[in-house]
Amino acid sequence: MAVNNTNNTINNNTIGFRASLLVIYTVTMLGGTLGIFFMVRFLRRSKNKLSITTTSIINLVLSHGFFLLTVPFRIDYYASNTWRYAFAFCKLVSISIHTHLYISFFFYVAILVVRLLPFLPTRDFYRPLTAFVGSAAVWFVFTITIFPPLWLEYGKTERYNKTKCFEFQAEIKNHVALNITISTVVIFISTVMVVIQVVFLTRVVRSNPGNLFSQQEFRAQLKNLTFLTFMVVCFLPYHVYRIYYVLHVSGNNSRHNEIYLSLTTLCCLDLLTFLAI
Repeated sequence: MAVNNTNNTINNNTIGFRASLLVIYTVTMLGGTLGIFFMVRFLRRSKNKLSITTTSIINLVLSHGFFLLTVPFRIDYYASNTWRYAFAFCKLVSISIHTHLYISFFFYVAILVVRLLPFLPTRDFYRPLTAFVGSAAVWFVFTITIFPPLWLEYGKTERYNKTKCFEFQAEIKNHVALNITISTVVIFISTVMVVIQVVFLTRVVRSNPGNLFSQQEFRAQLKNLTFLTFMVVCFLPYHVYRIYYVLHVSGNNSRHNEIYLSLTTLCCLDLLTFLAI
């Protein structure tokens, strides 16, 4: 009787886990695809000259677009609870979510730095060639530093069930310090950006008494909160939990980690809000 109750609890937890991921990834795919569609139309009609902000948003469109190509396979896996494709493709889909996460995070920071610190010498970035070279360099660096190491590590420690995917917990134990360092850096940068935003908002409020919403500078600073909100909501929970997870790798914690990781994909919804910025 006790065994049956335990099995029922495990099955219920598994169903709840898969259902949560299905909801998150479905929202990501639908909202992200819609956001890309409208943003591409907006950029094609826009007559604004190229800037760091525009370049970063274009790169976000590309980052989200490439990642969204892999989301249907995640949805299929969690719906059927079976990986129907090659194990190598499982590794590719798994790596793509991490590549997307850190490329998106970088361009979020780039956008915020430019919007918060407009006095930076960024005139050269208005040149299309400079913008292209800079973007290509970012993609190259992130792809080289994330993709090859994960590709070589995934499946190296253990023999995995080829009908299952996204279960590479064993490899994490070999890189605890690296994972903690990366998470700490992301948390630190996010915290610094929030503090800077608070300082700027406070300064604007003090220097512009009266109807703040009539002040262009105040409205501009409020728009930055959109970027910060996505950073805090999508990226911080995962990296905070990641520090705990790599020190306590287990089956149940792995599910929690996967949930937090899936939340990072909700940043694909950002393009729907950027249209108003």
